[in-house]
Amino acid sequence: MDFKIKEAKPEAASKEKYTYRDYLTWSHEERWELIDGVPYNMTPAPSRRHQEVLGALYVQFFLFLEGKPCKVYLAPFDVRIPEEDKEDQLIQTVVQPDLVIVCDQTKLDEKGCKGVPDLVVEVLSPHTAGKDLKLKMDLYERVGVKEYWVVHPIDQTLLVFKYKEGKYIKPESYIKGDKILASILVDELSIDLAKVFME
Repeated sequence: MDFKIKEAKPEAASKEKYTYRDYLTWSHEERWELIDGVPYNMTPAPSRRHQEVLGALYVQFFLFLEGKPCKVYLAPFDVRIPEEDKEDQLIQTVVQPDLVIVCDQTKLDEKGCKGVPDLVVEVLSPHTAGKDLKLKMDLYERVGVKEYWVVHPIDQTLLVFKYKEGKYIKPESYIKGDKILASILVDELSIDLAKVFME
């Protein structure tokens, strides 16, 4: 499956790699991600079910993290992942995870997050599933995102990938009715999937 855009801008065919500078000029009517300089179109808009599941997760994370140093954010929220100490304009990877948790406040600015977030959640949809399960998982593993959660709203399942010794280990799987009580990120985390996968 080819996720590349056919034409981001008129000069798309003549440009091999794009940067955050280019990204900022693209239409705000569409959502884009930039991974290793390659743009990916995130339209069409997510489904109602996708948004319900995402909203339920966000509420539980928000309430649990209240008063703690970690903060939770919903898409659209730009996560800029620089290579070494590149200035903002030259960054070639900008993603918009469905939900992101950042514990290091120095990574946050008015534009979003600059640096690697601690936890990323992607809610699968037919349009993005392949990208989320391969391209973005490879990216998150490569840059060292501590936990990557993949939610399947139709099957009502969740996979939790934890980062250890430079890679993601075999995922923990959860279904509707389970409670998630363990996280390498936040002590005593409690997420009730019965509330996430409500009909």
